[in-house]
Amino acid sequence: MFFLLLILIIPLANIKQFFSFRLTPAPSPKGEGENLVYFILANGIIQKLTMKKTFIIIFISISLYANAQQDTVWRRGGLISINFSQVSLTNWAAGGQNSIAGNAIVNYYANYKRGKNAWDNNIDLGYGMIMQGKKATVFKSDDKIDISSKYGRLATGHWYYSALLNFRSQFAPGYNYPNDSIVISNFLAPGYVLLGLGMDYKPNDNFSLFLSPATLRFIIVNDTRLSKAGAYGVDSGKTIRTEAGAYIKASYKKDVSKNIKLQTSVDLFSNYLDKPENIDVNWQLLLSVKLGKLLTASLSTQLLYDDNTTLTFYKSDGVTVDHIGPGTQFKEVLGVGLAYKFSGYGIR
Repeated sequence: MFFLLLILIIPLANIKQFFSFRLTPAPSPKGEGENLVYFILANGIIQKLTMKKTFIIIFISISLYANAQQDTVWRRGGLISINFSQVSLTNWAAGGQNSIAGNAIVNYYANYKRGKNAWDNNIDLGYGMIMQGKKATVFKSDDKIDISSKYGRLATGHWYYSALLNFRSQFAPGYNYPNDSIVISNFLAPGYVLLGLGMDYKPNDNFSLFLSPATLRFIIVNDTRLSKAGAYGVDSGKTIRTEAGAYIKASYKKDVSKNIKLQTSVDLFSNYLDKPENIDVNWQLLLSVKLGKLLTASLSTQLLYDDNTTLTFYKSDGVTVDHIGPGTQFKEVLGVGLAYKFSGYGIR
C-alpha cells in the first residue's frame, strides 16, 4: 500500500515545479473584506506534467510495490474427507452383524514466508464411529487432534533458527471395548504440549527437518480417576508431568501425481530426566487418491511408542495377562468417500 501511495506522493513532492499558485482576494457576500484563499492552476501545467511523466511515475511505483511483495507468500492447502460404510443382514445363514460406520478427516496447512521469516502451521483432525449389532452399540474408531506451529528465522543457506509448538489430544472419551463403563482416555487426558527451540532444515517447500536439543514436553491428564491411577506417566494425584529432552521432527509432503497426494511425518523424543535411551516415536502418514471430482480414497496410519503409556498384553488364549508395560501401538484407517482437496498460493 505504501508504494501505491507514491503515485500521488512523487508528483506532489515537487509541486512547485509542476504548479504555480496565485492568491486572489475575494470579497465576502457581506462586503466585510474577508478573503477566501484558493488555488488556480497555471496555464503551463500540461507542459510541466506531461502524460509521459505520469506513466513513468505509475510504472515505477507499481514495480517497487510488486518487488517488495514477491517474497511475501501464503501457501495453503489440505484435505477434507468423509467416509461411510453400511452392512445390513436379514436371515443371513453365515452370521454377522448389522453395522454403520463413518469417519472424517481434516488436514490443513498454512505456510507463510517473507524475506528471512518462515511460519508453518498444520492442523490434523480425525474422528470416526461404528454402530453395530441389534442393540446398536456405538464404538469410537478414530479420534485425533494434532496442531502444530513453527516459526523460523533464516540463519544460512537452508537452515533456520526455529521454535516449534505442538498440541495433541482427542475429542471424546475412550473405552477399553467391549467394556464401555470405564473411561481410559478423554479430552486432555492425555494431552501433550511440546515446545522446542533449535534449527530447522528446509531445502524446499516439501521437506523439513527440525532438530531441537532443548525441548519441554508437558503430559496433561485432566481426569480425576486417571490422575489418581497415575495414567500416562503422571505421578498419582498429579495432572501434569514435565519432561525436558531432545526432539526431532521430519516431515514430507508430495503431490505424487495430479490425483495422488502423500503426507508423512516422524516425531522422536528423548527425555533427559528419565530413561533417555527409550525414544518416544510418533509416525503418521496420510495418502489420498482422487477417484472423481468429489470421490477420494484415503489411507491414514499412525505408529506410536510412548514409554509412559502402559498397555496390557495377553497370551494366545486372549484371556491370560502376559505382561503390562509400554509397547508399539498402530492404527490404520482406510476409507472411500466424499472428499475435497485444495491447495494454492496467496499474496499478502
